[in-house]
Amino acid sequence: MSQKPLQGVKVVEFGTLIAGPFCARVLAEFGAEVIKVESPDGGDPLRQWRKLHEGTSLWWYVQARNKKSVTLNLKHPDGVALARKLCANADIVIENFRPGVMEKLGLGWEVLSADNPGLVMVRLSGFGQTGPMAQQPGFGAIGESMGGLRFVTGFPDRPPVKSGISIGDSIAGLWGAIGALMALRHREVNGGRGQVVDVALYEAVFAMMESLLPEYSMGGHVRERTGNIMPGITPSNTHTTRDGEHVVVGGNGDAIFKRLMLAIGRSDLAEDPALAGNAGRSARADEIYAAIDAWVGAHDVGDVLDVLKRADVPATKVYSIADIFRDAQYAARGMLEEAALPDGAAFHVPGVVPRLTESPGATDWLGPRLGEHTDSVLAALGLGAENIAALRESGAI
Repeated sequence: MSQKPLQGVKVVEFGTLIAGPFCARVLAEFGAEVIKVESPDGGDPLRQWRKLHEGTSLWWYVQARNKKSVTLNLKHPDGVALARKLCANADIVIENFRPGVMEKLGLGWEVLSADNPGLVMVRLSGFGQTGPMAQQPGFGAIGESMGGLRFVTGFPDRPPVKSGISIGDSIAGLWGAIGALMALRHREVNGGRGQVVDVALYEAVFAMMESLLPEYSMGGHVRERTGNIMPGITPSNTHTTRDGEHVVVGGNGDAIFKRLMLAIGRSDLAEDPALAGNAGRSARADEIYAAIDAWVGAHDVGDVLDVLKRADVPATKVYSIADIFRDAQYAARGMLEEAALPDGAAFHVPGVVPRLTESPGATDWLGPRLGEHTDSVLAALGLGAENIAALRESGAI
């Protein structure tokens, strides 16, 4: 197997919690050397988020996999000096502080790029590095709300709802990783000069919002919450089976719709010329959904899925993590990786995506102990054991 595609790329991560660390995680999974700088006083708060095992978050072991943890006290001048030295040898620096924090620490773009003109600096923040809201705090929930996602999520007679995960942060992290790779490519073909990748959470979400803007700009249309259906794309909905399971049925292709209607015993709808195209189906969406609801509601989930599979109609049960854990497709593609915690306890972590046939990513190690790699990373910078011991004694690391 060939080496990973980002082998040889050096990354310094100053991120905490989700957006910055997720960005760095993607790079680490594909071979980048990611040095995660953490405060000696507890490190990244994500270490203590959600379900813990022996005092450490299970999430942490995934979010920080393949990363090296180095503790630096960025309130100590020697800690800042070491951070600058790390950045001077890096290809990418990732940070997700509020704009201006890195500058106050003495680690702003002007300083770091003067030390390292080829540096790419990924800056993730609530509202970006410029504009009237730049200095305001902004988390993923704010980005999802201001970016338009939450307004269209939920049912029309109820308040907007959130996704079950911190999707805004993760989307921003992905844009950060994409931007970093594009900036590295630009550096390669344009004389070696680095640049800033400026990712605002609300813009990262807004970029995913499909036709929201042109529909409003052209005719004043405001897309509203529509529950589990997408108006104008019919049929695609969630239905409840006789045994109380929820299934999604996507029959919005012309040929697929006909197969679906025949499968549920509605040949009248299958052969109706007015329903042969999406526009006609959307005009009679309530009638179509009532027919599917009635059929699905009269059968158990296994029978529903068997019938639709034979009819070649896209359909699935709405999976819980328990369903995912026992699903043959997930297992066949290695998406449920077996791993072991430091105390030997067995658990699973998600497989790495996307899949590259020649140079795939992988989990090389799980999220490290706080400061686990401090000594080895500083030794690689040329510091001796006595120097490192003195820095630790002074509180710099």
